[in-house]
Amino acid sequence: MLAIIGGSRLAQLPILQITHRQVVRTPYGDPSCALTFGRIGTQNVVFMARHGYGNSIAPHEINARANIWALHSVGVKRILAIGSVGGIRPDMQPGMLVVPDDMIDYTWGRAHTYYEGPDRPPVRVDFTRPYDEPLRQQIVAAASASGIAYHEGGVYAVTQGPRLETAAEVRRLQREGCDVVGMTGMPEAVLARELGVAYANVCLVANWAAGKGDCQQHIVFAEDALASGIAKVQQLLATLCGQP
Repeated sequence: MLAIIGGSRLAQLPILQITHRQVVRTPYGDPSCALTFGRIGTQNVVFMARHGYGNSIAPHEINARANIWALHSVGVKRILAIGSVGGIRPDMQPGMLVVPDDMIDYTWGRAHTYYEGPDRPPVRVDFTRPYDEPLRQQIVAAASASGIAYHEGGVYAVTQGPRLETAAEVRRLQREGCDVVGMTGMPEAVLARELGVAYANVCLVANWAAGKGDCQQHIVFAEDALASGIAKVQQLLATLCGQP
């Protein structure tokens, strides 16, 4: 089964034909919300709002271990995570979709593993390629078939939040090879890897990163571009889930 994790700009999924909701308890506490089950096209799908349905959970407060565990416990084999990001690279402007192929994790203090404690010896998972490549290629193929504008590949910088970055921090991220910056790409990806669940990300560029584009002095959210980007996300999902 496919799971879709929606970010702050996608707390609801209108194209999902809902069948039921389920509250799931985990050994790691409560997930962000109840799981919503339904269908998109030919596929059974479960949807989770990462920040809660009221969009009330800050990035650094998300219980990612509970979220990923809950999805795994109901039989999810693939996770498509959607998140809003700031564009660093000049061709990754607001409203664009990016399907990253790598990341740099700048977060701290988040629970990054299921393997800790006296009865759980550490397991060092291979994270050379943080995203599942077969799933990533399915997403790329769906984006191409949809005819939407997107970027294939890119490095996602995951910062701590909840504040946005300074212009100097964004310049550093750019020097270190990052193309977009967001706050929620980790530890979801590594937790999914530990549980053997395929995980890939679709980034919706919500704004220029600090000091870039029209965000030289302060962050500006382009609502028209965002609405266009959300429509692209739903078009991509419809195409992806319509595939046999």
